Amino acid sequence: MQPARRLALLCILSFAAFGRSPESMAWRTASESELKQIIPARAPVEKERIETEFRTATGITDGKGKFVAAVLLITAGYSADGKYSHYFLTQVPLKLGAVELKAGEYALGWQRHEESLNVKIYDAQSGKLLGSVDAGRLNRIGRVESFRIYSPAQKSIIQIGRFGFPYTLTE
Repeated sequence: MQPARRLALLCILSFAAFGRSPESMAWRTASESELKQIIPARAPVEKERIETEFRTATGITDGKGKFVAAVLLITAGYSADGKYSHYFLTQVPLKLGAVELKAGEYALGWQRHEESLNVKIYDAQSGKLLGSVDAGRLNRIGRVESFRIYSPAQKSIIQIGRFGFPYTLTE
């Protein structure tokens, strides 16, 4: 077998061994200018358009125009106050924990438990609860992120403060 073919086969097998396809490895952290194109100044949640805090925006992209992104909602004064904390949009199907999501717009909220967060996932348009996922405490020392979506090339985790939960791109 030629060395180049052997290396290519080894790379494919390495991706399979870690449960990550070569396509998912192409995803990367979205730049600020890319996020500005897709994050709304006012997110449509139920019958309201809730202000967002762009400096908290986070997301990933495949570099071909598809994004998964989120931003903090400024809910004070809205009926969503206390129910939602983040606007979440995905342009590809994915799973948050065991909850399967189609491409679309969602709202996330969370409740603190003793050693975890229970993150609730709602359809942004209707406000319907779609499911929840438990975010466990991350065992790491370093920067605590208010909210961050890591690319699959890094670790396929969504972090809220010191807590995190897995996601899977399912396209």
